[in-house]
Amino acid sequence: MTAARRWCIVAVGIAVLMALPAAIRALPARDSALSAAELLRRVKASGGVAYSGYAEAVGGLQLPVTDEFSDLANLLGERTKLRVWWRGDDNWRVDALEPGGETDLIHDARGTTVWEYEAARVTRTTDPEVRLPRTADLLPSLLGRRLLSEARTDEVSRLPAERVAGRDAPGLRLDPADPQSSVDHVDVWVDSRTGLPLRVAVFGPAEDTAAMTTSFLELSTEAPAAAATSFTRPPGAEFDVEDTLDIATQADEFAAVLPPDRLAGLQRRAGERGGAVGDYGRGVTRLIAIPLWDAAVPLRDQLARTPGVQVDDAGTTVTVGVLGVLLADRPYGTSWLLAGTVTTSTLRQAAAELAPLAGARR
Repeated sequence: MTAARRWCIVAVGIAVLMALPAAIRALPARDSALSAAELLRRVKASGGVAYSGYAEAVGGLQLPVTDEFSDLANLLGERTKLRVWWRGDDNWRVDALEPGGETDLIHDARGTTVWEYEAARVTRTTDPEVRLPRTADLLPSLLGRRLLSEARTDEVSRLPAERVAGRDAPGLRLDPADPQSSVDHVDVWVDSRTGLPLRVAVFGPAEDTAAMTTSFLELSTEAPAAAATSFTRPPGAEFDVEDTLDIATQADEFAAVLPPDRLAGLQRRAGERGGAVGDYGRGVTRLIAIPLWDAAVPLRDQLARTPGVQVDDAGTTVTVGVLGVLLADRPYGTSWLLAGTVTTSTLRQAAAELAPLAGARR
């Protein structure tokens, strides 16, 4: 065999090895005999699974909001790359790689450390009962389990399996039974062995394109080493401690109002300690009511410039995909920001019910 022929064989062999992972991913997925009810049960029981991996979330919800909600707008309206090491609910790390830089969340039993790489800033926070979504909430493993956590067996059906992160993942579709929901359906593909959701897609009514998707591209279900979730503050980094995480936390702690136990036909969620922020609904049908003060004026002005905005006696209303936002601005009373995966009529009913309660004290 000539030297040239030997090198040709080596080159072909290398090419085959390099193509092998892609070829494995392209293989047809083997479906599972698991029923929708059993798959749902496994998802709900997956909270104790340790894992690590790489995921991408793509949001189509372009929210026109002020600085107080800018992180939320970026979270729901952009492509976010996530690297995760998950040892348990009280021991995890999620690094978000975004166009503007890297922000890491490192969580332990006492709270969460936020490391902003470009700003060289470390912030330590507690975990309040009420907060806006953060990057870790976009992981398919967390989002899928949260969306299915209160689903009933009569609301789910099986979908064909797909290949996700190199695994055969049987599919599950959630069709919410609540007529007040703005979510038409949620599709979740699951690792049948562990119950971990691997890919999640959320669809609005009459939409062929998902309003939001999140999917693992790489996944290991071996427990990460303790060092992977540890963090040491770099020398020279700015350090701060914050008791109030965001505007929702501030409102819940300090606003002197008391939302009702039932709003627009939706029950306030059990387990709440009675703060100023009301969280209502079940499963994917959720409505949150946040009392506002100074933030209401700039938010109203920005919402008013949004294409498709509706301004009337109820307030300023914007619908973006499955998400509805209504600002009930009361110049001489408490303004309320209503947001959630509910119909516009539900938002308007909630605003009407809150109007006479603007002065209610807790």
